[in-house]
Amino acid sequence: MMRIDAILSRFGYCSRREAAQWVKRGRVTAKGKPVRSASDKAEPADVLIDGEPVEAMNGLYVALNKPLGCTCSHKEEGELVYDLLPARWLNRGNGVSSVGRLDKETSGLLLLTDDGAFVHALTSPKKHVPKVYEFETSAPIPESAVALFASGELMLESETTPCLPAELEILSANSGRLTLHEGRYHQVRRMMAAVGAPVVSLTRVAIGSLRLADLQLAPGEWVEIDPAIFS
Repeated sequence: MMRIDAILSRFGYCSRREAAQWVKRGRVTAKGKPVRSASDKAEPADVLIDGEPVEAMNGLYVALNKPLGCTCSHKEEGELVYDLLPARWLNRGNGVSSVGRLDKETSGLLLLTDDGAFVHALTSPKKHVPKVYEFETSAPIPESAVALFASGELMLESETTPCLPAELEILSANSGRLTLHEGRYHQVRRMMAAVGAPVVSLTRVAIGSLRLADLQLAPGEWVEIDPAIFS
């Protein structure tokens, strides 16, 4: 059981101070009856707000097709990935964050959530959740890069440990698909630059078993997902 004002605040609808006005205007019901006071208690599952159930009571899990030019940050200037989500989600009690990041010039599959344990599960180096990227380069990709990346011996500049083994598929002379099992800073770009094939366009197409193509999202579109697909 939670206080009504705590429910409205926790799930991002309004502040606890504003909750009394929402109740006064008849915007909140519990078990089909109007709530009388913001201090009343109810199960979130029994509450309707403007006639709709409380959103994502067990956590918010979203897949977004990140467009180019958006930044995965709450603080930087310019267009942010969070601008693409409903504003109320950003007011949820646990906050909403991206699961890892894609840089401004990288598009594709991005996960967002208010579940810190979910973020840790997908980004922990011990989990090795595969992430798949497709890219184009400004120079031909050397065939030798396939074995080098798979060997786990590639050492990037300023790093103290080699990259984990990664699977490179050469799709054409200047395009490829790379599957990583870790998430280092600008890793795809740095790996391809290390073999003399700088990346000019980059898209993340899959995380684990979740594929962007299956979601059929246009750039900037999002959909809620079941986190169990990563179990």
